[in-house]
Amino acid sequence: MLKKLSVAAAVLLAMGGAALAEPVAYTWTGAGQGSGKCTSYKMTVDVMVDGTVVKGLFKQEGRTERHFESTLGAGGTIKAKAKLDGGSTMDVKGTINDGESRVVLDGYCKFDAKLVRK
Repeated sequence: MLKKLSVAAAVLLAMGGAALAEPVAYTWTGAGQGSGKCTSYKMTVDVMVDGTVVKGLFKQEGRTERHFESTLGAGGTIKAKAKLDGGSTMDVKGTINDGESRVVLDGYCKFDAKLVRK
């Protein structure tokens, strides 16, 4: 009986520790890819992961800050759309896990943000 209680207590502590895990912040700054002026565009991407909730901000130099929200899927995948001016959108895809932290913004240009932990 004591052994069962000890195991139950250990499981509850482990679950509580996971629930209290601190959010993780990531960042990236770099240039776009693609045709035209894309390679001269500088973008900063900031991502916060809190449990399975992913919130991101991105700002192209000289433009308005934008945001996206997603949830972590299988293997840490994310997929969202970010609203831009004039009703257009930018696709946001990526993977955030222990092996890889990357967000790809794909719209008028492509920005392959290889995130680093803040």
